[in-house]
Amino acid sequence: MSKWDKLIIDILKLNKNIRFEELVKALSRMGYKQGQPNRGSSHYTFRKKDCNVITIPKTKGSKHIDIVYIQLVKEAVEKYYSERSEDDEKS
Repeated sequence: MSKWDKLIIDILKLNKNIRFEELVKALSRMGYKQGQPNRGSSHYTFRKKDCNVITIPKTKGSKHIDIVYIQLVKEAVEKYYSERSEDDEKS
């Protein structure tokens, strides 16, 4: 199983030990663009056409991401794979 598959499984299982960088990696690979925070804000915004905006705070140190934000990325993953399977059925 690839690192990508393991990451997606962790997101779908709402693994509370996921780091900010891992969520960024998943969102980027799914086509989301990262917006930089303004004036020292710790919140990063991820945008993709026809998708909800996702905002995630970057914590300092070894703190993990709150489950609420992992849930947002989980919903994005589910939508991404749902759209991909629909595209596969059409072709």
